[in-house]
Amino acid sequence: MQLTLTLPVLCAIPLAPLLGSAIAGLLGTKLGGNRIGHGACQFVTILGVMIAFVLSCNVLVQVMDGFYFNGTVYRWMQLGELNLDIGFLIDPLTATMMCVVTFVSLMVHIYTIGYMKGEEGYNRFFSYISLFTFAMLMLVMSNNLLQLFFGWEAVGVVSYLLIGFYFERQSAVFANMKAFLVNRVGDFGFILGIGLLLASTGSMNYDAIFAQNTALAAQVLPGTSWNLLTVACICLFIGAMGKSAQFPLHVWLPDSMEGPTPISALIHAATMVTAGIFMVARMSPLFELSDTALSFIVIIGSITALFMGFLGIVQNDIKRVVAYSTLSQLGYMTVALGVSAYPVAIFHLMTHAFFKALLFLAAGSVILGMHHEQDMRKMGGLWKYMPITCLMMLLGNLALIGTPFFSGFYSKDSIIEAVAASHIAGSGFAYFAVMASVFVTALYSFRLYFYVFHGKARWGHDSLAHDHHHDHAEQGDDHAHHGLAPGQKPHESPLVVTLPLILLAIPSVIIGFYTIEPMLFGQFFGDSIFVDISKHPAMVELAEEFHGPIAMAIHAFTSPVLLLVALGVLTAAIGYLWMPKLPTKFAEAFAPIKKLLDNKYYLDDLNQAVFAKGLLWIGGVLWHRGDQKVIDGFLVNGSAHVVGRFAGVIRHLQSGYLYHYAFAMIAGLAILLAWVLYAYLPFVR
Repeated sequence: MQLTLTLPVLCAIPLAPLLGSAIAGLLGTKLGGNRIGHGACQFVTILGVMIAFVLSCNVLVQVMDGFYFNGTVYRWMQLGELNLDIGFLIDPLTATMMCVVTFVSLMVHIYTIGYMKGEEGYNRFFSYISLFTFAMLMLVMSNNLLQLFFGWEAVGVVSYLLIGFYFERQSAVFANMKAFLVNRVGDFGFILGIGLLLASTGSMNYDAIFAQNTALAAQVLPGTSWNLLTVACICLFIGAMGKSAQFPLHVWLPDSMEGPTPISALIHAATMVTAGIFMVARMSPLFELSDTALSFIVIIGSITALFMGFLGIVQNDIKRVVAYSTLSQLGYMTVALGVSAYPVAIFHLMTHAFFKALLFLAAGSVILGMHHEQDMRKMGGLWKYMPITCLMMLLGNLALIGTPFFSGFYSKDSIIEAVAASHIAGSGFAYFAVMASVFVTALYSFRLYFYVFHGKARWGHDSLAHDHHHDHAEQGDDHAHHGLAPGQKPHESPLVVTLPLILLAIPSVIIGFYTIEPMLFGQFFGDSIFVDISKHPAMVELAEEFHGPIAMAIHAFTSPVLLLVALGVLTAAIGYLWMPKLPTKFAEAFAPIKKLLDNKYYLDDLNQAVFAKGLLWIGGVLWHRGDQKVIDGFLVNGSAHVVGRFAGVIRHLQSGYLYHYAFAMIAGLAILLAWVLYAYLPFVR
């Protein structure tokens, strides 16, 4: 039975998670007096997200039948002729994102019941993740830049709260502040882009802006020779660079692993970091008219895809390996945007959301089974003890590396083919980067898999335990013990943890096979995405070469892409199963490169030295000279001093003697009389 998609029904989709968040946050925490317990909090938040998911699926079904909605919910403010509205745009692009966000969020909510059991901030965590779902839905459902920016900033705020969930730990506080500040850099560009479009078009509604795209392409930025649309698009993409963690604004995402594992899956793999990808696809009518902006996107995405993958090879923290994998895959999506393959970017966004959430949650299951140990060097041989988690991690990795017939294969191979068919500036380097990343992805993915689940057991030793920072460090309870003590063995996670893994594994395996044809080569997206095929024919060439998902998978067995995948898996097997001393010898032989990778290209040090210390120095100068000397010293204290000196002089005229005042009155009267005589009686002059 389908619900009629009226405005109240559409409003219920984001408001249901918001209501659940409000109940859990106000009544289930100290703020509201802890009026309800863990069971009630998890029930209301899961119910809210489940309602949003069911309604989102209903929206998707009706959108596929031709339903569209673009309207205002209410008018927030009117400034002259500018209307600031809250409204919804429901089309295939929005419906796809709604289903992805709500499904992954629902799985994370269920998973959290088992993963966060016994945590002091249990209710607060449920409130946060439900609030995040609301913010993300408001972002993807918006029909104007104002609401888009509201959702954009809201997910950033909730991300800040979640990364710093363990606020007693200094590392968590540093990580959430780092994420907040780096995203402010991107958001500064984003709001500049919005401001340029508003100033040029007089509107913040998508339809009004898109209707003037050709006029914008003919304008130049006042006072310069730069194309206005190019500048606006690059500014918008700088916002995407921060939110979707593109080089060099990627530095916040690996450190965000300080938060609990469920939010790694929800925010930093499946939804929040894809907000930038969604935004560029939504603004495709603008980006299509600026080849310069597209080339910029291609180059940034290529650098991110390749060089962030290299960093995944040297990580030993299980969550950080998956985090750098996220960065690399976001680079793939960005490259697809740059070659005008917007449907392919959204297709990979969708498939990646499922298998990356699966990988993060499987990593969390390993952490639970290993008594909150995250260092892969202290694992090994877990397949005997955690068979379900092992199988789920294997399926997620097979999807990630692009194994034929898996979801990741269809989306990744489509990106590679789109890049090969593109002639935009930078596509040559992009093709090299995405091809090299195929090998790198297979290497670090199966390095993790072999390290954790196969080989000899490296756990249960006193010398290896209790010395690593993890999700639940320094909490003052039994979670503070990390790693298996002598005699302990790993254990499979409870059903409430493994069930979401199984449910995420299903789309990770099959959804690409069933959706590639309608999403990429059918009319699924309709006019929600615009591609100028005369200038950017990559999607046309992909359609000509596509002969069905089965033929595409069979053809892959003769392509160099699958060869690179096999070489990556084989290299991981040699180095981490059959010849475990080989990686150490390679590290010694290429010590400078290993040091460069270990230090993450020294970008953190550069940011700390140039930006953090530089801004600190500037702040010190402004404080000492600007605030203390100019504002406090000259303006505030100086004006007070002048008034005091003036008052000190004037007060001598107030003697209190009557004859002094009489004399002053007579003198004043004489002066006034003299002035009148001089001014009005000519004979006096």
